Amino acid sequence: MASVEIRSVVKRFGGAEVLHGIDVSIEDRSFVVLVGPSGCGKSTLLRMIAGLEEISGGEISIGGRVVNDVPPKQRDVAMVFQNYALYPHMKVFDNMAFSLKLAKIDRATINDKVRRAADILGLTEYLDRYPRQLSGGQRQRVAMGRAIVRDPQVFLFDEPLSNLDAQLRVQMRTEIKALHQRLGSTSVYVTHDQIEAMTMADKIVVMRNGHIEQAGAPLEVYDHPRNLFVAGFIGSPAMNLIPGTLRAGDGRIRVETEDGVTLPLAAGTPGNPGQPVFYGVRPDHLTVAGNGGFDATVDVVEPTGADTLVFARAGNQKICGAFAERYSFKPGERITLAPRLDCVHLFDAQSGVNLRASI
Repeated sequence: MASVEIRSVVKRFGGAEVLHGIDVSIEDRSFVVLVGPSGCGKSTLLRMIAGLEEISGGEISIGGRVVNDVPPKQRDVAMVFQNYALYPHMKVFDNMAFSLKLAKIDRATINDKVRRAADILGLTEYLDRYPRQLSGGQRQRVAMGRAIVRDPQVFLFDEPLSNLDAQLRVQMRTEIKALHQRLGSTSVYVTHDQIEAMTMADKIVVMRNGHIEQAGAPLEVYDHPRNLFVAGFIGSPAMNLIPGTLRAGDGRIRVETEDGVTLPLAAGTPGNPGQPVFYGVRPDHLTVAGNGGFDATVDVVEPTGADTLVFARAGNQKICGAFAERYSFKPGERITLAPRLDCVHLFDAQSGVNLRASI
């Protein structure tokens, strides 16, 4: 396997620049997820690693070799696509063996590699079937098997689960992660689904508008978002972000909303009195308390089994709490929500920067 280094990479389509000096280090045997909204440039970056898109500036190296001008077939990478890209007239065995046959590998080696990959992926009994005779999850396994038999330095996944139903997506993301651990491979995975990113990655790279907003371990990005975008994008349900103004007085600091709701802060929280901010607190960092928080009016209660989601209003601001307790509040009921002060984030309203991250 091999590391991948992306240095100051730029991509232009005509006069439009869509990637603006991207820098990412992907360590050998790591599982890195590029995540972001549609149009942020993540799939374009993946295709540049694969050699399917030309690089307009900067350089990409795989295993220490700069590959800017290296054709895709000589980069020793294998790509798994969103739409499987299987040949409908070929049986599973032939689909998996196709690249090996093109490389003129001997029949015995091809047979051994395909059957070993089929065994890993639970496809042995399907080798004589056509893609149309398989489920979506089985077709995706065939696409993965076609990549495995090549024994590449790097696996590239371009939203491979987006065509599957919700239950199968959960199953397949577990299988992909287990496969990565079993093969000890270097993997780069693109998705717009931040749950996939959180559960699968060793390292998350959050992208927006052709820029990297933050990169790091999943829990690091979740617990310490660098800015408003990352805070709102990573996490489900999303972080509550409430606009207000930082105030100080009476020996304490707080945030006051436009309609007079007072939101508590821990002593020593950075910022300047009068500064417009966004008060950020995740739903799972709220508790229902008798005092020490702020009043809210319940709108909707959604029991999910494991958690109870409570959607409420604090003044005119919508807020969501996620609780292990099975509350049965009624719409219009008044409750007090208390945030864990050590988990509250303040973001500058103008720049969007996390004030804790800026000190």
